[in-house]
Amino acid sequence: MSAVAGIAWPPVLAGEAADLAALMYQLEQSQWLPAAAIVVSQYRQLVETAVHAEAHSAQFRARMQAAGLRPEHLATPEGLRRLPVMRRRDVQAAGEALFCTQIPRAHAPIVESSTSGSSGEPVVVKRTSVNWLIWMAMTLREHLWQQRDFRGSLAVIRSDHLHGEQMDLPTWGPPADLLFETGPSHALAVRVGIDRRIEWLQSIDPDYLLVYPSYLSALLDQFERRGLKLPRLRQIRTINETLGSEIRESALRVLGVGIADTYSSQEVGIIAAQCPDSDLYHVMAESLIVELLDEQGVACVPGQVGRVVVTDLHNFATPLIRYDIGDYAEVADACPCGRGLPALKRIAGRRRNMVQLPDGRSLWPAIGGLHYSSIAPIRQFQFIQRERDSIEVRLVTAAPLTADQERRVGELICEALDFPFTLHFVYFAEQIPPGPGGKFEEFICELV
Repeated sequence: MSAVAGIAWPPVLAGEAADLAALMYQLEQSQWLPAAAIVVSQYRQLVETAVHAEAHSAQFRARMQAAGLRPEHLATPEGLRRLPVMRRRDVQAAGEALFCTQIPRAHAPIVESSTSGSSGEPVVVKRTSVNWLIWMAMTLREHLWQQRDFRGSLAVIRSDHLHGEQMDLPTWGPPADLLFETGPSHALAVRVGIDRRIEWLQSIDPDYLLVYPSYLSALLDQFERRGLKLPRLRQIRTINETLGSEIRESALRVLGVGIADTYSSQEVGIIAAQCPDSDLYHVMAESLIVELLDEQGVACVPGQVGRVVVTDLHNFATPLIRYDIGDYAEVADACPCGRGLPALKRIAGRRRNMVQLPDGRSLWPAIGGLHYSSIAPIRQFQFIQRERDSIEVRLVTAAPLTADQERRVGELICEALDFPFTLHFVYFAEQIPPGPGGKFEEFICELV
């Protein structure tokens, strides 16, 4: 859309839209660079960020001094690995000392954001206008990768950005409507019941749906039970939670559409987005360095699951450099699409989403794809581990379970968890309450 009155074609852009369009042009080129060339550019930018942070952040300066490092030492992956990893508790403990006392004028204004605290360790991060521009660019990149038709309607079910339970807007909002004419968007708060969600979706019949995986799972279950469809729906977008393969399969079976997943965090924005040509996730390497480390701090190889450690390359307000965000992901081989952007095979979740076995092992619980419905009418489930040898099983069911059904479901769970846990069944009438920020986790271990 042109920003100049009377000029319809070619469109002339100005201000934020012009900045976004220019950055999008560069991202279109950089995604096809060889992986080695991307790495060189990342570390060149990291030195610029480190120079500023060392001068204006007392906490970052102390980290660098303790490691015997100068900003120029971070010019290579080997140099960066000499800087100890910073964890969430380090961010909390640093307080105001973490933030830069000055930022370049072109990076203003600063916006403060707080995580939901779903980990029990909420953190506050300050981000700049440059961070906002990059967030918009990465969001728009994901739209363009998926070839979405902006003229369609968008339905959103999420916890934030809502005044009341429901909103109806004439456009998709930024970044899409900065550059394109879009159709309307509709938003619904996650706190409303499942019947209201279904009624709302059917009344809109959207082209695209943005939703958390756990809420999508519940919707798909009810759409299948009731024989309902969304005739215009072209694609589902998922954010904010770990997406299991069983939900992808269910979406195809029930609604006949695929899912495009995005991996992000409140602290650094979009970390990775699903490749348009494969099921892998491409790291947004122009804005972040992402390391996957094993428990000894060694870089993982393809096929290994490791801790996600991120470095924000452009935040001149909060130096999040080698920051362990608490997630785990699996390294992938180079994507066959030809992009030089690093690839992740899957996002595994957080350490608190791992079951702790009495023999000392920690496992990712393979519970999402279990066929509970073949035994009992289970509509929603959640597992809470508070002791090494026992687990609380939370269920929402269409009808009370018999003793035999509880026994059979329990056998299925213990087999998947590789241990004969003592199970305590707890039932909820309509919905298992989500955690802070509207997030829902199928398995939570309170021992870590």
